[in-house]
Formats: sequence, structure tokens, C-alpha cells
Amino acid sequence: MSSFAIRIAQPDLLFSASHFITFADGGVEALHGHDYRVTAEIRGRIGPGGYLVDFTEVHRLLKTLLDPLDHRVLLPQRHPAMEIEPSDEEITVAYRRRRWIFPRADCCLLPLANTTAEALAEHLAQQLLRGLPPGVDAVQVEVGEGTGFSAVCTLP
Repeated sequence: MSSFAIRIAQPDLLFSASHFITFADGGVEALHGHDYRVTAEIRGRIGPGGYLVDFTEVHRLLKTLLDPLDHRVLLPQRHPAMEIEPSDEEITVAYRRRRWIFPRADCCLLPLANTTAEALAEHLAQQLLRGLPPGVDAVQVEVGEGTGFSAVCTLP
């Protein structure tokens, strides 16, 4: 039996965002930004139309998932030691002895424990999988945050 996969790696599947991550030892990065590039692979069965899933539909779905992240500060809502306090106008973030205040409109709160490339890849893979039709067996999302640095998440 044949196995099929499609891969979407278009130049416009990117977003620019700022973030910082915390480390297991309690350290924290300085706030910085990346031009993130996203690639997706979908594996599954060929449907009645003779294809796995429409390339353009996957591309459209990925753009829809990436647009809210573009030109935002990415903040992890589920971080166990970070306090995030949103108000109407701003978001205050506290971690250990550090404190940041951002305009609310410039932020994207994500259901993550940390804004690592790995966590972003998993988050996008989960969202992509939910938006795809039946017949998909697995999705793989790669999030690159610079030349030669990327994280990959595969979900069955």
C-alpha cells in the first residue's frame, strides 16, 4: 500500500516576532526577535479526488495561523513561574526579579509554558491538525528561527 505526504514550504509562511525564553536553571534570555519560517508536511491517505489534501487549502490555513503572531511579542500563558497580568491597555509580565510592560495590542498570549521554537512548532501542529479534513494520519511542522536553527514537531 502506498504512503503519501505533501510538503508546504512557501516563502510567505513566515512571521516576525519578539520573545524571550526561560531556562531550567532560572535564567532568562533578553527580549529579542526572529523572522520565523514555517514548513508543514501532511501524511495520510489519498481521497476520492486523487489527492491527500489541497495544497492551497493547507497554505491558506497556515497563513491564518501565522498572521496573529506576526509583529507581536509572544508571551507564554502557561509558564509555571511567570506572572502575566493583562489590562485594557497593557500587559505586565514578571519573572523572578525582572518585569516588562508591553502595549496589549503588541502582544500575543499563547497557551504555552515557554515560547521556544519547540513549543511553537507543537502549538502550530495542533492547530493545523484540527483544521485538516479526515484522511490525515499525521502532521509535521517545522519552525525555523534563523539560518540553521529549527524545531520540528510531529503529531499522529
